[in-house]
Amino acid sequence: MALSDLTVADCWAYRPDLTVPDDLDAFWKRTLGAAEAGAATYEPVDTGLTQIRTFSVTVPGFGDEPVHGWLHLPATATGPLACVVEYLGYGRGRGLPHEKLFWASAGFAHLIMDTRGQGWSAAPGSTADSHRYPAGTVPGFLTRGVTSPEDFYYRRLITDAVRFAQAAQEHPAVDPDRVVVTGISQGGGLSLAVAALFPGVAAVMPDVPFLCDFPRAVRVATEGPYGEVAEYLALHRDQSSQVFRTLSYVDAAVLAPGATAPALFSVAMMDRICPPSTCFAAYHRYGGDKDVRVYEFNDHEGGEAHQQLEQLAWLHKLFGR
Repeated sequence: MALSDLTVADCWAYRPDLTVPDDLDAFWKRTLGAAEAGAATYEPVDTGLTQIRTFSVTVPGFGDEPVHGWLHLPATATGPLACVVEYLGYGRGRGLPHEKLFWASAGFAHLIMDTRGQGWSAAPGSTADSHRYPAGTVPGFLTRGVTSPEDFYYRRLITDAVRFAQAAQEHPAVDPDRVVVTGISQGGGLSLAVAALFPGVAAVMPDVPFLCDFPRAVRVATEGPYGEVAEYLALHRDQSSQVFRTLSYVDAAVLAPGATAPALFSVAMMDRICPPSTCFAAYHRYGGDKDVRVYEFNDHEGGEAHQQLEQLAWLHKLFGR
Protein backbone atom coordinates (compact mmCIF):
# COMPACT_ATOMS: atom_id res chain seq x y z
CA MET A 1 0.00 0.00 0.00
CA ALA A 2 1.29 3.46 -0.86
CA LEU A 3 0.21 7.07 -0.91
CA SER A 4 -2.54 7.70 -3.45
CA ASP A 5 -2.95 11.39 -2.58
CA LEU A 6 -0.82 14.17 -1.15
CA THR A 7 1.95 13.81 1.44
CA VAL A 8 1.42 14.87 5.04
CA ALA A 9 3.26 18.13 4.41
CA ASP A 10 1.23 18.85 1.29
CA CYS A 11 -2.02 18.09 3.13
CA TRP A 12 -1.11 20.61 5.82
CA ALA A 13 -0.63 23.18 3.06
CA TYR A 14 -3.72 22.24 1.05
CA ARG A 15 -6.41 24.90 1.45
CA PRO A 16 -8.83 24.78 -1.50
CA ASP A 17 -10.97 27.71 -2.54
CA LEU A 18 -14.34 25.96 -2.50
CA THR A 19 -17.45 27.42 -4.09
CA VAL A 20 -20.09 28.37 -1.51
CA PRO A 21 -23.65 28.71 -2.86
CA ASP A 22 -25.09 32.18 -2.36
CA ASP A 23 -28.20 30.74 -0.77
CA LEU A 24 -26.50 28.07 1.39
CA ASP A 25 -27.74 29.46 4.71
CA ALA A 26 -31.24 30.09 3.39
CA PHE A 27 -31.39 26.58 1.90
CA TRP A 28 -30.59 24.91 5.20
CA LYS A 29 -32.75 27.27 7.24
CA ARG A 30 -35.68 26.40 5.00
CA THR A 31 -34.88 22.69 5.04
CA LEU A 32 -34.44 22.37 8.80
CA GLY A 33 -37.35 24.66 9.54
CA ALA A 34 -39.59 22.32 7.57
CA ALA A 35 -38.29 19.41 9.63
CA GLU A 36 -39.88 20.56 12.89
CA ALA A 37 -41.83 17.53 14.05
CA GLY A 38 -43.08 15.53 16.99
CA ALA A 39 -41.10 14.06 19.84
CA ALA A 40 -38.86 11.01 19.67
CA THR A 41 -40.10 7.74 21.16
CA TYR A 42 -38.11 5.15 23.11
CA GLU A 43 -39.12 1.50 23.58
CA PRO A 44 -37.13 -0.67 26.03
CA VAL A 45 -35.32 -3.63 24.46
CA ASP A 46 -34.37 -6.77 26.39
CA THR A 47 -30.85 -7.55 25.18
CA GLY A 48 -29.97 -9.88 28.04
CA LEU A 49 -27.25 -7.44 29.13
CA THR A 50 -27.26 -6.33 32.76
CA GLN A 51 -25.00 -3.27 32.79
CA ILE A 52 -26.50 -1.35 29.87
CA ARG A 53 -30.12 -0.40 29.21
CA THR A 54 -31.12 -0.27 25.56
CA PHE A 55 -34.06 1.41 23.84
CA SER A 56 -35.31 1.21 20.28
CA VAL A 57 -35.59 4.80 19.10
CA THR A 58 -37.85 6.46 16.54
CA VAL A 59 -37.14 10.10 15.66
CA PRO A 60 -39.21 12.14 13.16
CA GLY A 61 -36.70 12.97 10.45
CA PHE A 62 -36.96 14.72 7.11
CA GLY A 63 -40.59 15.14 6.10
CA ASP A 64 -41.65 13.80 9.50
CA GLU A 65 -40.62 10.33 8.32
CA PRO A 66 -39.71 7.87 11.10
CA VAL A 67 -35.97 7.26 11.49
CA HIS A 68 -34.91 4.48 13.82
CA GLY A 69 -31.93 3.94 16.07
CA TRP A 70 -30.68 2.65 19.41
CA LEU A 71 -30.14 4.43 22.70
CA HIS A 72 -27.76 2.84 25.21
CA LEU A 73 -27.59 4.05 28.81
CA PRO A 74 -25.36 2.79 31.64
CA ALA A 75 -27.66 0.78 33.93
CA THR A 76 -26.39 2.50 37.08
CA ALA A 77 -26.43 6.07 35.76
CA THR A 78 -27.96 8.56 38.19
CA GLY A 79 -27.61 12.02 36.69
CA PRO A 80 -27.87 13.67 33.28
CA LEU A 81 -25.15 12.18 31.10
CA ALA A 82 -22.95 13.43 28.32
CA CYS A 83 -24.31 11.86 25.13
CA VAL A 84 -22.44 10.63 22.05
CA VAL A 85 -24.64 10.70 18.95
CA GLU A 86 -23.21 8.38 16.32
CA TYR A 87 -23.83 8.39 12.57
CA LEU A 88 -22.89 5.37 10.50
CA GLY A 89 -20.70 4.65 7.52
CA TYR A 90 -21.83 4.25 3.92
CA GLY A 91 -24.19 1.32 3.46
CA ARG A 92 -24.48 0.73 7.21
CA GLY A 93 -27.67 0.36 9.25
CA ARG A 94 -28.16 0.40 13.00
CA GLY A 95 -27.51 -3.34 13.21
CA LEU A 96 -28.27 -5.41 16.30
CA PRO A 97 -28.78 -3.67 19.65
CA HIS A 98 -25.72 -5.16 21.38
CA GLU A 99 -23.13 -4.37 18.68
CA LYS A 100 -21.91 -0.94 19.81
CA LEU A 101 -21.40 -0.71 23.58
CA PHE A 102 -18.16 1.26 23.98
CA TRP A 103 -19.61 4.66 24.85
CA ALA A 104 -22.24 3.40 27.28
CA SER A 105 -19.56 1.23 28.93
CA ALA A 106 -17.53 4.42 29.40
CA GLY A 107 -20.45 6.12 31.18
CA PHE A 108 -21.97 8.07 28.30
CA ALA A 109 -25.43 7.95 26.82
CA HIS A 110 -25.03 6.65 23.27
CA LEU A 111 -27.60 7.41 20.56
CA ILE A 112 -27.08 5.61 17.23
CA MET A 113 -28.92 6.73 14.09
CA ASP A 114 -30.01 4.24 11.45
CA THR A 115 -29.34 5.46 7.89
CA ARG A 116 -32.40 5.86 5.68
CA GLY A 117 -32.44 3.37 2.84
CA GLN A 118 -29.01 1.96 3.70
CA GLY A 119 -27.83 -1.03 5.66
CA TRP A 120 -29.80 -4.14 6.44
CA SER A 121 -32.98 -3.00 4.75
CA ALA A 122 -34.86 -6.25 5.35
CA ALA A 123 -34.33 -6.18 9.11
CA PRO A 124 -37.19 -5.22 11.45
CA GLY A 125 -36.89 -1.57 12.41
CA SER A 126 -34.82 -0.52 9.41
CA THR A 127 -35.43 3.00 8.14
CA ALA A 128 -36.95 3.29 4.67
CA ASP A 129 -36.25 6.08 2.22
CA SER A 130 -39.63 6.68 0.62
CA HIS A 131 -38.61 9.56 -1.65
CA ARG A 132 -38.87 8.98 -5.40
CA TYR A 133 -35.68 10.17 -7.07
CA PRO A 134 -35.38 11.14 -10.73
CA ALA A 135 -34.34 8.32 -13.04
CA GLY A 136 -30.78 7.97 -14.27
CA THR A 137 -28.80 7.44 -11.07
CA VAL A 138 -25.97 4.93 -10.81
CA PRO A 139 -25.97 2.22 -8.10
CA GLY A 140 -25.42 3.65 -4.63
CA PHE A 141 -26.72 6.75 -2.88
CA LEU A 142 -24.46 9.60 -3.96
CA THR A 143 -26.25 10.34 -7.24
CA ARG A 144 -29.83 10.03 -6.00
CA GLY A 145 -31.37 13.38 -6.94
CA VAL A 146 -27.91 14.85 -7.56
CA THR A 147 -29.12 17.30 -10.22
CA SER A 148 -31.15 19.29 -7.67
CA PRO A 149 -30.33 20.37 -4.08
CA GLU A 150 -34.02 20.04 -3.22
CA ASP A 151 -34.20 16.42 -4.41
CA PHE A 152 -30.77 15.27 -3.25
CA TYR A 153 -30.65 12.23 -0.96
CA TYR A 154 -28.13 13.82 1.42
CA ARG A 155 -30.42 16.77 2.09
CA ARG A 156 -32.73 14.24 3.73
CA LEU A 157 -30.00 12.33 5.50
CA ILE A 158 -28.40 15.44 7.01
CA THR A 159 -31.81 16.59 8.22
CA ASP A 160 -32.29 13.20 9.92
CA ALA A 161 -28.90 13.63 11.57
CA VAL A 162 -29.74 17.09 12.92
CA ARG A 163 -33.02 15.77 14.33
CA PHE A 164 -31.15 13.01 16.19
CA ALA A 165 -28.84 15.57 17.81
CA GLN A 166 -31.88 17.60 18.82
CA ALA A 167 -33.57 14.47 20.20
CA ALA A 168 -30.50 13.73 22.30
CA GLN A 169 -30.68 17.18 23.86
CA GLU A 170 -34.32 16.63 24.76
CA HIS A 171 -33.92 13.23 26.45
CA PRO A 172 -34.28 13.43 30.26
CA ALA A 173 -31.22 11.23 30.86
CA VAL A 174 -28.97 13.55 28.81
CA ASP A 175 -27.20 16.75 29.80
CA PRO A 176 -28.25 19.06 26.92
CA ASP A 177 -24.98 20.99 27.21
CA ARG A 178 -22.87 17.87 26.55
CA VAL A 179 -24.15 16.40 23.29
CA VAL A 180 -21.33 15.15 21.07
CA VAL A 181 -21.67 14.04 17.43
CA THR A 182 -19.35 11.56 15.79
CA GLY A 183 -19.00 8.98 13.04
CA ILE A 184 -16.62 7.25 10.69
CA SER A 185 -16.51 8.03 6.95
CA GLN A 186 -20.10 8.95 5.98
CA GLY A 187 -20.81 9.30 9.68
CA GLY A 188 -17.88 11.68 10.01
CA GLY A 189 -19.19 13.88 7.21
CA LEU A 190 -22.65 13.87 8.78
CA SER A 191 -21.20 14.85 12.16
CA LEU A 192 -19.44 17.83 10.57
CA ALA A 193 -22.63 18.91 8.83
CA VAL A 194 -24.60 18.67 12.07
CA ALA A 195 -21.98 20.66 13.97
CA ALA A 196 -22.27 23.40 11.34
CA LEU A 197 -26.08 23.43 11.21
CA PHE A 198 -27.04 22.79 14.85
CA PRO A 199 -25.44 25.17 17.38
CA GLY A 200 -26.47 22.95 20.31
CA VAL A 201 -23.61 20.53 19.66
CA ALA A 202 -20.93 20.60 22.37
CA ALA A 203 -18.23 18.73 20.43
CA VAL A 204 -17.68 16.85 17.17
CA MET A 205 -15.39 13.89 16.41
CA PRO A 206 -15.25 13.16 12.65
CA ASP A 207 -13.15 10.14 11.65
CA VAL A 208 -11.80 9.88 8.09
CA PRO A 209 -14.79 11.99 6.99
CA PHE A 210 -16.68 11.43 3.75
CA LEU A 211 -18.68 14.20 1.99
CA CYS A 212 -15.70 16.60 1.97
CA ASP A 213 -14.28 18.67 -0.91
CA PHE A 214 -16.27 16.98 -3.67
CA PRO A 215 -14.45 18.72 -6.56
CA ARG A 216 -11.19 17.02 -5.54
CA ALA A 217 -12.60 13.84 -4.02
CA VAL A 218 -14.49 12.81 -7.16
CA ARG A 219 -11.31 13.25 -9.20
CA VAL A 220 -8.75 11.53 -6.97
CA ALA A 221 -10.51 8.82 -4.92
CA THR A 222 -9.56 5.43 -6.33
CA GLU A 223 -12.18 3.40 -4.45
CA GLY A 224 -15.57 3.88 -2.86
CA PRO A 225 -18.65 6.08 -3.32
CA TYR A 226 -17.03 9.18 -4.82
CA GLY A 227 -16.62 7.07 -7.94
CA GLU A 228 -20.40 6.99 -8.29
CA VAL A 229 -20.32 10.69 -9.22
CA ALA A 230 -17.54 10.15 -11.74
CA GLU A 231 -19.50 7.25 -13.24
CA TYR A 232 -22.65 9.37 -13.41
CA LEU A 233 -20.82 12.23 -15.13
CA ALA A 234 -19.23 9.82 -17.60
CA LEU A 235 -22.78 9.08 -18.72
CA HIS A 236 -24.23 12.59 -18.32
CA ARG A 237 -21.44 14.64 -19.84
CA ASP A 238 -23.39 17.90 -19.86
CA GLN A 239 -24.33 17.94 -16.15
CA SER A 240 -21.00 18.54 -14.41
CA SER A 241 -21.71 22.12 -13.28
CA GLN A 242 -25.20 21.20 -12.11
CA VAL A 243 -23.99 18.15 -10.17
CA PHE A 244 -21.13 19.91 -8.39
CA ARG A 245 -23.47 22.77 -7.50
CA THR A 246 -25.83 20.30 -5.79
CA LEU A 247 -22.95 18.59 -3.99
CA SER A 248 -21.72 21.94 -2.64
CA TYR A 249 -24.86 22.27 -0.47
CA VAL A 250 -23.95 19.15 1.51
CA ASP A 251 -20.15 19.38 1.29
CA ALA A 252 -18.88 19.16 4.87
CA ALA A 253 -15.83 21.24 3.93
CA VAL A 254 -18.14 23.98 2.61
CA LEU A 255 -20.29 23.84 5.75
CA ALA A 256 -17.35 23.53 8.18
CA PRO A 257 -16.70 27.28 8.73
CA GLY A 258 -20.16 27.50 10.32
CA ALA A 259 -19.23 25.07 13.12
CA THR A 260 -17.86 26.42 16.40
CA ALA A 261 -17.83 23.41 18.75
CA PRO A 262 -14.44 21.87 19.63
CA ALA A 263 -13.48 19.15 17.15
CA LEU A 264 -11.21 16.13 17.09
CA PHE A 265 -10.58 14.88 13.55
CA SER A 266 -8.79 11.79 12.31
CA VAL A 267 -7.21 11.32 8.89
CA ALA A 268 -5.59 8.26 7.29
CA MET A 269 -2.84 9.11 4.84
CA MET A 270 -3.23 5.96 2.69
CA ASP A 271 -7.01 6.29 2.49
CA ARG A 272 -8.21 5.39 -1.01
CA ILE A 273 -11.90 6.01 -0.26
CA CYS A 274 -11.77 9.41 1.47
CA PRO A 275 -8.53 10.99 0.23
CA PRO A 276 -6.64 12.64 3.10
CA SER A 277 -6.41 15.97 1.29
CA THR A 278 -10.22 16.20 1.31
CA CYS A 279 -10.38 15.49 5.03
CA PHE A 280 -7.74 18.15 5.62
CA ALA A 281 -9.79 20.57 3.51
CA ALA A 282 -12.61 20.24 6.05
CA TYR A 283 -10.18 20.42 8.96
CA HIS A 284 -8.54 23.63 7.72
CA ARG A 285 -11.89 25.30 7.08
CA TYR A 286 -13.45 24.21 10.38
CA GLY A 287 -14.64 27.24 12.36
CA GLY A 288 -14.03 26.09 15.95
CA ASP A 289 -11.10 24.91 18.04
CA LYS A 290 -9.76 21.72 16.51
CA ASP A 291 -7.18 18.98 16.70
CA VAL A 292 -6.39 16.03 14.45
CA ARG A 293 -4.88 12.57 14.74
CA VAL A 294 -3.04 11.49 11.59
CA TYR A 295 -2.56 7.79 10.82
CA GLU A 296 0.26 7.81 8.30
CA PHE A 297 0.17 4.15 7.25
CA ASN A 298 -3.53 3.36 7.41
CA ASP A 299 -6.14 3.07 4.68
CA HIS A 300 -9.81 3.90 5.26
CA GLU A 301 -9.94 1.92 8.50
CA GLY A 302 -8.10 4.84 10.10
CA GLY A 303 -7.30 4.58 13.79
CA GLU A 304 -10.10 2.16 14.74
CA ALA A 305 -9.92 1.16 18.45
CA HIS A 306 -6.83 3.33 18.95
CA GLN A 307 -8.82 6.37 17.84
CA GLN A 308 -11.67 5.47 20.22
CA LEU A 309 -9.23 5.75 23.12
CA GLU A 310 -8.01 9.09 21.75
CA GLN A 311 -11.62 10.29 21.62
CA LEU A 312 -12.38 9.09 25.13
CA ALA A 313 -9.37 10.87 26.60
CA TRP A 314 -10.23 14.01 24.61
CA LEU A 315 -13.83 14.05 25.88
CA HIS A 316 -12.74 13.47 29.47
CA LYS A 317 -10.41 16.46 29.17
CA LEU A 318 -13.09 18.56 27.46
CA PHE A 319 -15.78 17.82 30.04
CA GLY A 320 -13.45 17.88 33.05
CA ARG A 321 -13.64 14.20 33.92
